[in-house]
Amino acid sequence: MNLFELLAGEDNHPALVTPNGASLSYKQLRENVIELVSQLNSFGLKRGDGSANTSGERIAIAMTNGSPMAITFIAASLCGTAAPLNPKYKQEEFAFYYEDTQAKALITLSEEPEAAVSATTSDMMLINAKVNTDGTLSFELVKAGSAPRESLNPAAPNADDIAMILHTSGTTSRPKRVPIRHRNLIASANNIIGAYSLTAADTTLCLMPLFHIHGLVGCLLATLASGGTLVCPNGFNALEFWKLVATFKPTWYSAAPTMHQTILARAGRNTEIVKANPFRFIRSSSAPLPPIIIEQLEATLNAPVLESYSMTEASHLMTTNPLPPKVRKPGTVGYGFGVEVGIMDDGNLLPQGSLGEVVIKAPNVIDGYENNPEANAVAFVNGWFRTGDQGTLDEDGYLRLTGRIKELINRGGEKISPLEVDDVLLRHPNVVEALAFAVPHKTLGEDIHAAVVLKAEASKEELLAHCSTMLADFKVPKQIYILDQLPRGATGKLQRLAMAKLLNIT
Repeated sequence: MNLFELLAGEDNHPALVTPNGASLSYKQLRENVIELVSQLNSFGLKRGDGSANTSGERIAIAMTNGSPMAITFIAASLCGTAAPLNPKYKQEEFAFYYEDTQAKALITLSEEPEAAVSATTSDMMLINAKVNTDGTLSFELVKAGSAPRESLNPAAPNADDIAMILHTSGTTSRPKRVPIRHRNLIASANNIIGAYSLTAADTTLCLMPLFHIHGLVGCLLATLASGGTLVCPNGFNALEFWKLVATFKPTWYSAAPTMHQTILARAGRNTEIVKANPFRFIRSSSAPLPPIIIEQLEATLNAPVLESYSMTEASHLMTTNPLPPKVRKPGTVGYGFGVEVGIMDDGNLLPQGSLGEVVIKAPNVIDGYENNPEANAVAFVNGWFRTGDQGTLDEDGYLRLTGRIKELINRGGEKISPLEVDDVLLRHPNVVEALAFAVPHKTLGEDIHAAVVLKAEASKEELLAHCSTMLADFKVPKQIYILDQLPRGATGKLQRLAMAKLLNIT
C-alpha cells in the first residue's frame, strides 16, 4: 500500500478547500496527482527502491501552506521521495538541506521563495507549480539540471519505499535525516483516525505548516485518509482564524500550544462565532500544553481539548488523551493508540509508576536514521525507540511527561522539571507566556531562571512571590526576565535549551 491508496474519499466529496479559491473533490485530487506524477516522470524523476541510498529521487519542496503544497507533497512522495522544507529558510539553510538530502529537484510556486531558487545547484532541476483555474496543479520544468532528461514510467511505490525525508530539529547537534516510509505514514494516519473517530463528516482546519510532521500527518494525511475535508489557508493568521471558523465550520483543528494561546486570546472578541460553531474536539501537539491553558480553552470554547504526544521519528502520533466519554487527564498526554509505550532506564523496562525515559514500539516508528549508525545505536534498544523524554505511566497507562531529558534542570543534584515551573508562572493572571530554563552556576552546576511575556503589568518580585506560594524553594526561579516575545524555532517550538545563550547569561 502507498499514500495514493489513502485518498479513498467519495468522488464528489470535497477533499481540499482553499479560502478565496477553488476546492478540489477527491476525484479531482486523485486524477491531478496521477497527472502530476506522470509529469515528474517525464522530467526524468523516479522513485527509489526502498533502500537508504535514494539520493537520485529526492524532490525538495519550498512552498507556503495551501492546497498546492498539499497536492505537490503527495505527488512528490509517489514519484520519488518528498523533502518538504520551510519556505522561510535563508539561502544558506536551503543549500545545506539540498546537499544533505542530495536533492535532485526543487518544486516551488512561480519561482518563490527566491532564496530557495538561488540555493539550487547547477545539476538540480527547478520545477514550477502552476495553479489552474479549477484548483488543480500543473508542473513546468524551468531548469533541467545536468542529468539527461529521460521520460520514465516506473511502477507505483510499495509500502517499504521512502515517502519523505525530514530532519530532526538539530537544536543540540547536526540535524539527523529521518526517512519515513509509506507504511509508517499509513500506520500513523490510521492511528489518528481511530483515536479521534474521524469520518467523512469531519472538516479540519489546517493551521500547522506542511513542511512539518504535525501538519503533514496530523492534519493532511489523517483527514484525507478518513475521507474528510481539509480547509487549507496559506498559514496561521490569528486575525483570520475565527472568520475561517464561521465560514467553513470545521469540526476540529490541531495546533501547537502557542497557536492555542493566540486563539484563546481572541475568543472573547468572537463570542457569537464561538457559540454558533462548536468544535467536536480540539487537539494539541508538538510541545507541552500547560494544564491551565487546557482549562481555559475548554471553558471558553466548550469543547474537549485532547493533548497528544508526537515525534517525527514516529511519523507523528504516539499517545493522546481520548475523546469523551473516556477519561482525559490534563497534565498527561494520554495513552498509546496503535503504539506500545514503556519506561526504561539503562536499557531495562521499569515497572508502572517509575520515572525514566519514555520508549515506544510501533509500525509507525522509523526503521532508523539515514546513514547514521552511531545515532541508531543510541536511539534503538532491544526493538524500542528512545524518545529522549522523561516521564511516568500511571495505573491507567496514561503518560505524564516531566520534560526532555536534556532540558531537565539539575540544581545541585535536585532535578527540576521546567514544565512544572512554566505551568505555575502561567497561573499568574498577568502572564501570557512562560519558559523556565537552566543557566550555568559555579557551585550548583545549574540554576533555574525563567522568562515571561505579560499581558498586564507585573513586577519580577510579584512573579517570584507567586512562584514561592506554589513551588518548593529549590524550584523557584532565581531570576525572571520580562520579554516582549519568547524565541521560537521554525515550527513554533520554544527554544528552552538556547535561552541562556540567547540572553547572554554565563
